[in-house]
Amino acid sequence: MTFEHTPVLLAEVLVALQVRAGGRYLDATFGRGGHTAALLERVGADGRVVAIDRDPQAIDAGRERFMNDTRLTLLHREFSSLAQVSEELGMVGGFDGVLLDLGVSSPQLDDATRGFSFAHDGPLDMRMNNRLGMTAKDWLAKTHEHEIARVIREYGEERFANRIAQKIVHARHEQPLTRTSQLADLVASAVPTREPGKHPATRTFQAIRIRVNNELEEIEAALDGTLTALAPAARLCAISFHSLEDAIVKGFMQKHSKEDPIYAGLPQVPAHARPKLKRIGRAIHATPAEVAANARSRSAIMRVAQRLS
Repeated sequence: MTFEHTPVLLAEVLVALQVRAGGRYLDATFGRGGHTAALLERVGADGRVVAIDRDPQAIDAGRERFMNDTRLTLLHREFSSLAQVSEELGMVGGFDGVLLDLGVSSPQLDDATRGFSFAHDGPLDMRMNNRLGMTAKDWLAKTHEHEIARVIREYGEERFANRIAQKIVHARHEQPLTRTSQLADLVASAVPTREPGKHPATRTFQAIRIRVNNELEEIEAALDGTLTALAPAARLCAISFHSLEDAIVKGFMQKHSKEDPIYAGLPQVPAHARPKLKRIGRAIHATPAEVAANARSRSAIMRVAQRLS
């Protein structure tokens, strides 16, 4: 089965990365290869693109789509290994641009068997690498009520987290929670008010997905890895889809665009304590035309920074 994916902020990414012929670029979130394909079009015969993804189905689709393109190196890895990938490829400080397109992809949402969405009934899985680790079903079956509430409150920014967690624990004593429709109906019954245009289970599904995949920790490690991967004057583009992701990206860029405060006021600042990045412009959002064509771009926020020497 084939699932379509429209890359978000594609034109803006290509401009922000300053993609050039012969350049070397890293797409750390391959997805279905929309951004990667556009990079390959612009780097020419002498350019190179490295793309990584933790989802084995994304890698399988990519190998089929780009099987004859020797300019592309496609790796089945988590993007937290970004620095390690750079070292293994002999490209420490060698990339002219790095792209992080965070969050879940359209094919993952649209495939009911992956369990990411309440729009289609499917198994409660939610793993981005569905060959490893604990499923959402397992996590909900074993986790203490207080921890479930904390995750839903902090990662889903859900004000009814305690009520939802209580309902989950009560329900699992009656029968195991194994299907997305079960969880969605349970959450809906626990939430007394509705946000306009939003399913009541949206925040809870987001929170559990983030927890199952350790997404926030992955983002922090990937951002740190860009400092190893980027060449001087190279660009980092990071696209977020909710406030928790964006806060991490924004905080990272702010932190590394300043001197280490320990050395504030000193006449000489050692190299390791000097700014490593320069922020470029303001946050970039999808145009009304893009939102009309691709509703999932509505919440996209892209931030750009440039590596300093």
